[in-house]
Amino acid sequence: MAKDLTPKYTVPGLDREAAGRLIGVLRLRLHALNDLHLTLKHVHWNVVGPHFIAVHEMIDPQVDRVRDMADDVAERIAALGGVAQGTPGALVEERKWQDYSIGRDSAIAHLGALDVVYTGLIEGVRGAIKEVGDLDPATEDLLIEQLRDLEQFQWFVRAHLETANGTLATAEAGTEREAAARGAALD
Repeated sequence: MAKDLTPKYTVPGLDREAAGRLIGVLRLRLHALNDLHLTLKHVHWNVVGPHFIAVHEMIDPQVDRVRDMADDVAERIAALGGVAQGTPGALVEERKWQDYSIGRDSAIAHLGALDVVYTGLIEGVRGAIKEVGDLDPATEDLLIEQLRDLEQFQWFVRAHLETANGTLATAEAGTEREAAARGAALD
């Protein structure tokens, strides 16, 4: 049974029921961003191999920006009159994806897996944008801004996975492990 997230009050010009729908969409975005920043730190700590330093240093600015994105989403939830539930238990209970599956591995293997992670996240943001577009331009704008940054981060990741002839090593990979193996084959 879905939780009733209708707030007791919301921003002017928006009805409470619409705010509740927005809060529901944003809760999942908050969980996805919190999960992503933890996943990125996991990758940062567990990359090895000849590409270690390049990937290690590429990841930290992504972590910082993703944390800022999570803060923006949480503050939007609060402004709408909702509760920004940012606890690990809520994240695990409400998320619709599995935990990141790669441990200590080569930098390129991790990038292969991250490509799959970013694809799922970006698809989720695009779906959220469609869902909120008719309800609230401010929330839609917030998500569009984040989409641009997430797509850029995936581009950074994919630059390591693309061959000179334009083939993406992780194309058609369905899982993180499969993408990691395809990425590692480039090493």
